[in-house]
Amino acid sequence: MNDCQNGSSKHEFHIAAFSMSTWGQFELFFSILIIYLIAMLGNLTIILLVCLVPKLHTPMYFFLCNLALVDVTSTSTSVPRLLFITWTQDHRISFSCCMTQLFFFLLCADSEVFMLTSMAYDRYVAICKPLQYLIIMRKNVFIGMATACWILGVINSLLHTLLTSVLQFCYSNVINNFYCDLNSLVDLSSTDTHSRKLFILFEICGIFLVQFILTIISYVFIFSAILKIRSSAGRMKAFSSCTSHLITVILLYGPSIFLYMKTDSEDSKDQDLLLTMLYMIVVPTLNPVVYSLRNKDVWGAIVVLTKHKRL
Repeated sequence: MNDCQNGSSKHEFHIAAFSMSTWGQFELFFSILIIYLIAMLGNLTIILLVCLVPKLHTPMYFFLCNLALVDVTSTSTSVPRLLFITWTQDHRISFSCCMTQLFFFLLCADSEVFMLTSMAYDRYVAICKPLQYLIIMRKNVFIGMATACWILGVINSLLHTLLTSVLQFCYSNVINNFYCDLNSLVDLSSTDTHSRKLFILFEICGIFLVQFILTIISYVFIFSAILKIRSSAGRMKAFSSCTSHLITVILLYGPSIFLYMKTDSEDSKDQDLLLTMLYMIVVPTLNPVVYSLRNKDVWGAIVVLTKHKRL
């Protein structure tokens, strides 16, 4: 370790992860491995279908493809390291690897929130302004929206990663989580982080809360428009096109809001880890299922691609 008296920080962290018996670690390893493989298979399938099937070259599926790419990146950022720790019981992670993991986690978190807001706007235009949809959601518009989501994510995650990398960690190097998350690192630092915590709180309100409110407002207009549709078949069709996205929004924001709004407690550590696993590992696994099970276009694309391969 480096000497903090010389103004330097520790160059290695210890990820606490989960404390359980040997058999429990064995069960956890294979459970997470199975979930991870399902998440990768599902999201990569979505990306492949959207890229190869022309019928899915629409704004909605373009955003879905980007969302799947976010899920692949986010799970690959944290899960392989957690599997390594669970299997080898080697909880060490270098400072550079920790900062890299932090960057990609923040990038995916920010990009996903912006992407879900863009998808909500796409559904708003499709249902509330159907006659103007093709004019408003032109190719350069929805590509520009997705690009902006990634750029904003890169800028914000790079900013936080650089600010975190200059902090000192003189008293403890144990991260009470299964990955290098921002809050744990800030709490662990021996540097005065009061201003950093205020900045993080401001960002949670300025990014996550604002994006959540914009998404909710979009759906208020969407449901209002759906209720005005006279035919029950038309209402069901319009509602069905929004259900998948709405479920994804609930799955992401639900655990996240509960986790960040609840009071801190030593007894709630395991609960916090489970909630973190829910939106970091389980949600990316469920997203392809949510978007494919009730979606005829996705199933039709699978059939088309299968027939094409056979030919």
